[in-house]
Amino acid sequence: MQRGSLTIPMYPTPGSRPVRWRISDQPVGYDDAVRIMEEEVEKIAAGQADELVWLLEHPPLYTAGTSAESKDLLAPERFPVHQTGRGGEYTYHGPGQRVVYVMLDLKRRRQDVRAFVSALESVVIGTLADMNIRGERREDRVGVWVERPERPPIAPGLPAEDKIAAIGIRLRKWVSFHGFSLNVDPDLEHFSGIVPCGITGYGVTSLIDLGQLVMMSDVDTLIRANFERVFGPVANAG
Repeated sequence: MQRGSLTIPMYPTPGSRPVRWRISDQPVGYDDAVRIMEEEVEKIAAGQADELVWLLEHPPLYTAGTSAESKDLLAPERFPVHQTGRGGEYTYHGPGQRVVYVMLDLKRRRQDVRAFVSALESVVIGTLADMNIRGERREDRVGVWVERPERPPIAPGLPAEDKIAAIGIRLRKWVSFHGFSLNVDPDLEHFSGIVPCGITGYGVTSLIDLGQLVMMSDVDTLIRANFERVFGPVANAG
């Protein structure tokens, strides 16, 4: 197991412009979001646009990553299911979940996919730490996890734990897209229609479930501060 909030900075090359920081106030359809991300990635790769982080919420839906197995879709009629080119398996997105799409040019930073995923985990772990929540990595499970000592252990020596953040990325011309999702106050029962990320035996939690009565805007502020700590400066964008 890996624990703690190890930070692997991925600062841009000197002289780079700040990352654009965009927040959508209304839910964004998944297909529309993917189309916009792909357009932005092409412009970033061509040097026609600055890097971008886009924070949003989706209406209730499931997404299937490149490793998704049909047996892990338990309720296919419940919500729309979107096939997606990101890595990983099935995930749920919906209201109350902060989705953070990260479009960074790794040629200007570090061309190392594992380091990039670890850096995204550091953003989430730092955000949680600012709310006095201990988020942890797991060597065999992507994402960020929270131990639940109030529940019986999964097995001797294995404490119960829940997933609070999922990570799934894709690269095109070394520009990233997709990113991570952090559960603020989604309907956790909606996760029951899938085996989240293909992992059984573990639960899913949220900030509200852990007793953190926070607004989405407060979480956004913390995500931004931790993103800047790991990836460098940002600037508001429309």
